[in-house]
Amino acid sequence: MDVGMQMVFARWGWPDHSDDDVAAEELRLALLAEELGFDCLWPAEHHFFDYSFCPDNTQLLAYLAGVTERIDLGTAAVIMPWNEPVRVAERISLLDQLSGGRVRFGMGRGLSRREYAGFRGIEMDESRGRFDEGATMVLDALRTGWIEGDGPYYPQERVQIRPAPSRDFADRTYAVASSDDSVESAARLRARMVMFADRSWTARLPSIERWRSLYREYHGEEPPPPMTADFVYCHADADVAAERARTYQASYLASVLDHYEVMGDHFADIEGYEAYAQAAEVLSRIGESGFLDGFMSACAHGTPDQIVETLRQRRELIGPFELGTCFRYGGIPIDEAEASMRLFATEVLPVVQGWDDTAAN
Repeated sequence: MDVGMQMVFARWGWPDHSDDDVAAEELRLALLAEELGFDCLWPAEHHFFDYSFCPDNTQLLAYLAGVTERIDLGTAAVIMPWNEPVRVAERISLLDQLSGGRVRFGMGRGLSRREYAGFRGIEMDESRGRFDEGATMVLDALRTGWIEGDGPYYPQERVQIRPAPSRDFADRTYAVASSDDSVESAARLRARMVMFADRSWTARLPSIERWRSLYREYHGEEPPPPMTADFVYCHADADVAAERARTYQASYLASVLDHYEVMGDHFADIEGYEAYAQAAEVLSRIGESGFLDGFMSACAHGTPDQIVETLRQRRELIGPFELGTCFRYGGIPIDEAEASMRLFATEVLPVVQGWDDTAAN
C-alpha cells in the first residue's frame, strides 16, 4: 500500500497560533514524513479562512522538492475552477522537472461557497463545466506538450508548454470524487478516485464500484487503487487514543461545518451540487454528534494494532487502496501530532506498505 501525508495548513483549533506557526508546524511534519518513510506529501489548496490556507500547493511543493530527495509530491488538490488551465499545465510541468518526476497531479472542483465568493467572476454553479473543461485541457497538455481550448470557459490558442512535459502522467492523476458526476468525471479522466474517510465504507462501496466500472468502460483496462484520506490519531494506549481522537476530530468537524456549511440548504440552489443538498438533509437529521460518530467509524485511529485492523477491514471491503494520512488537525499540539505520526510510522507503516496493491479489485 502507498501511504502519503496530507498537509492541510489549518489554524482552526489553535487560537494562539499565528499563520507563521501553522506553516512552521506543517513543514516540520513534511520533512519528518520523508525521514520516516512515507510515500508522498499531499498539500491541499484552500483560501482565506482558518479552515485551511495553502493558496498555491504547487509553489509549496516546489519548495519541498528542493529540501527533500525521495518522497513524491502530490497536489490534493488543484481546484480547477479557480485556476487557468494553461497556468496549471505550466506549473505542473515545471514542478515535475524540478523534482525529477516526483509529481502526482490531483484535481478537485471546490465545495465552499465562501471560497468561491473570493474569486471574482467565477460562479459556483459553473464548477462542473469549468472543472471538466479545464481538467481535460491540462491532461491533454501534459500528454502532448501543447494546450488549446475552444470551450466556453477557457478559450485558448494552441501554445506549447515549456518546459515541455517529459514524463507520462497516466498513472499519476487523481481526482476528488464524492458526487456521482465527480465519480464519472474521475473515471473519464483516467484518474484515481480520491475520497475522504467521512462516512461508512459500506455506503461508499457503490460509488467505488461505479468508478471502476466506468474506468474499464472508458479505457479498456483495470483501474488502479483509489485513494482514501484519513485523519489519524495513533497512541499506544487505546483509551487515550479514543478520547483524544474524538476531541480532535470533533474540533476538525466543527471547522468543516463552519467552512462548507454542510448542513445548510444553499446546495439545492447551486447547479451541480444536488448530491450535497441530499447529504445536508441527512446531516441535519442526525446532527453533529451523529456526523462525528460516522466520521470516527470511518477514520483510522487508535493503537497501532487497531489502526492496522481498521485498514485491513477496509481493504477486504473495497479492495486495495492508497492512503493519505493527516496527523495535524483540530488543535492537536505539534509534539503530540509528531508522536502520533512517529508511532504510526514505526508500527503501522511497515505493515501496510507491505500489502499487495496489485490484488484484484
